[in-house]
Amino acid sequence: MTNSPKTAGRINRLLAMLPWVIAHPGASIDEICKRFGYTRAELIRDLNTVFVCGLPGYGPGDLMDASIDDDEVVVEMADYFSRPLRLTPPEALGILASGKAVQSSGSGGEALDRALAKLERTLLPAGVEAVVVDLPEPPLVPELRAAAADGALVRIDHTSVASGERKVREIEPWSVFTTLGNWYVSGYCRSAKAERVFRIDRIRSAERTGEAFEPVPAVRPATVRYTPSDDDTHAIIRLEPSGRWVAEYYPVEVLDDRDDVMTIRMSVGDPAVAARLLVRLGASASVVDGEAIEQATADLRERIRARYAARARND
Repeated sequence: MTNSPKTAGRINRLLAMLPWVIAHPGASIDEICKRFGYTRAELIRDLNTVFVCGLPGYGPGDLMDASIDDDEVVVEMADYFSRPLRLTPPEALGILASGKAVQSSGSGGEALDRALAKLERTLLPAGVEAVVVDLPEPPLVPELRAAAADGALVRIDHTSVASGERKVREIEPWSVFTTLGNWYVSGYCRSAKAERVFRIDRIRSAERTGEAFEPVPAVRPATVRYTPSDDDTHAIIRLEPSGRWVAEYYPVEVLDDRDDVMTIRMSVGDPAVAARLLVRLGASASVVDGEAIEQATADLRERIRARYAARARND
């Protein structure tokens, strides 16, 4: 699940929160929640995660201790978070190369540029550019990036990853970026009348319509996400402990979260998407409300059983 943008965001917030808490002994739950955008339940969940983390060896003296004492958050046995990380030369070069790769993809920013420049000055002799990363770009990436820069409406022929359905759409491209091993274009889809993110290798063709649009001055960060629409199918799903990872990996709304069960609301453009997930989860999930998704799941299970039965007869 580590490739999930939600999981990455959670880890980044956790790594930002811990050094601050260690540097501010006696910080209250409300203060931490306000500063880092936590709810009380989210903060407690992350502190429970911290409780079982530590350095290799993983004995009692190697694991962090995170607790709540009279509404104050206490983190102990984590001194390595209280001082700057010291990198070995190979580690620093690896980070530099990774950062250069992000720059090459066009997904970086001013903060990354400043950090890499500082790292280069530390590692490399003055005036020497010893690390150059140039990622090859697949077809359509330059065209879509240029259209986003020019504010040009683009007509794309796209095949959905989830449903396999092929549609021609008109989009106002905002940004082109790479993540999780794939290239994407994000923007406003006039067909769906909502923000959408499209995987570029699923686009057969892209051409400018000749119409311009006013670029959005401050779009949301470039990341893979799903934006629910009025035409979506919805379901309320109950997750057992072994299925709680769904809330970290998928864009869902958590309705209730207890130690033994979590209840979520899921929105999907195609009931078959949720059906495949529910079949995968097995007894770890059950549909509380959502007739269309429940029926799609039952149909999928029946098709799977029929396929196995046919194979058994042929054998």
